[in-house]
Amino acid sequence: MARILLGEPDLPLTTLVELSRSKNRVALTERSKKGVDRCRAIVDRAVRRGETMYGINTGFGKLAGVRIADEQLGQLQQNLLLSHATGVGEPLTLEQSRLAFALRIHNLALGSSGVRRALIDQALALWNADMIPVIPSQGSVGASGDLAPLSHMALPLIGFGEVHHSGRVISGAAALRKLGRAPLELAEKEGLALINGTQIMTAIGCLVVDEAMQLCRVADIACAMTVEALRGSLRPFDPRVHEARPHEGQMATASNMRALLGDSGVDESQRACGRVQDAYSLRCSPQVHGAAKDGVRYGLDVVVTEANSVTDNPLVFRGDVISAGNFHGQPVSQAMDFVKIAVSTLANISERRVEQLVNPDISGLPPFLAKDPGLESGFMIPQVVAASLASENKTLAHPASVDTVPTSANREDHVSMGVTAARHADRVAANTAKVLGIELLCGAQGIDLGPKIKPGAGVAAAYRALRRRVPTLDGDRFLAPDLAAAERAVRDGKLVASVEKKVGPLAV
Repeated sequence: MARILLGEPDLPLTTLVELSRSKNRVALTERSKKGVDRCRAIVDRAVRRGETMYGINTGFGKLAGVRIADEQLGQLQQNLLLSHATGVGEPLTLEQSRLAFALRIHNLALGSSGVRRALIDQALALWNADMIPVIPSQGSVGASGDLAPLSHMALPLIGFGEVHHSGRVISGAAALRKLGRAPLELAEKEGLALINGTQIMTAIGCLVVDEAMQLCRVADIACAMTVEALRGSLRPFDPRVHEARPHEGQMATASNMRALLGDSGVDESQRACGRVQDAYSLRCSPQVHGAAKDGVRYGLDVVVTEANSVTDNPLVFRGDVISAGNFHGQPVSQAMDFVKIAVSTLANISERRVEQLVNPDISGLPPFLAKDPGLESGFMIPQVVAASLASENKTLAHPASVDTVPTSANREDHVSMGVTAARHADRVAANTAKVLGIELLCGAQGIDLGPKIKPGAGVAAAYRALRRRVPTLDGDRFLAPDLAAAERAVRDGKLVASVEKKVGPLAV
């Protein structure tokens, strides 16, 4: 069990991913506690002076011009949460919700939100008991923060809403009773501070980027296995080629391919076959995979920056309460669009390599990698499945960040659609894991059916790791479990770990 400290703007992606998992505990740093108290004192002084401040003693959005009486300020904040908790659709996954809840605590603990420490303590008590709010996945336009889903996340603090706990869903009121805590009575600014922010899109985005980095590594492994099975040329991975066009991702992919194919006998075999050039899906893999890596690394920079930023409104600084726009999700939305385009490209090119493997007019291997073609269909339909998933990705990869629908009586006249972008990126990553799993199965089958040539060290390690889960296809069988096992091999990290143990870390 790890104890993770929140409230300092330096959490890396590895820690952010850990925050999505159970069996961790969180707490505030001592410096962040002092910062929270100091910031709250500024709000208290401003309220006592009778200053008019958006969302503290005014209405919200189009109703910002309505001044609220002092005795109604707490009710204003509770009304905000209740009225805005209008999310719809399937709930976020438990991991996504757990990370979003932690990010919101972290955001408040950075010390510019103006909440009391009592609010953060209430959230910490729920999080540390693994009582994680149930958060609907749809209903945010990603402008004044992820208002609807974050409202659902905040409700258990005041005794409403629902939480996941011990495999069940219980009410927020029941969760607080189990903890021996009373529902929190919100003070000025606190309801708004809980829901003005980008933590839903950022939480989904962090987990997508983490998976996308894994998919980039697996794509190189799958490609190297396909090169072996098709007796492709190793010359396109020559370092001189990539030094002449030194994009970082391209050079990383070429380096990975050299490591994976090191000591392979396939290059000598390729020279003997008389083929001058391989198809683009093999020969241009450094350029295509590399561009995908560049897009994913951009997404990494954005989501880590966002996770460690203060994103609510208004912001409280020494001597000033400033109403501005840090809640707008455009940076994350745009980055998620880049990531989903990058990852969908990995699926596109992987599916083309599957076609190279199953098509006897191209591969030099038995049709559809079947032992007895005609009687058996082999991997005919897995290629169709890969084509279906790659095509679905193309639809999902349409950028959400270019769309905008004005809301709140045109006060919020430009929105980011950041949660939509992140949710679609999550689905693209899941589809791409399935496609890469299919390529791994076909590549391993091609190695089994082709000439017995010594494979590269990395490919051999990947082959052994895959074969521990899925045996060679010796005749038609129920293939859906094989595809599911290959997808697990892509996603759980064990295949990559087996390869890296042999050839060292693969670059992204």
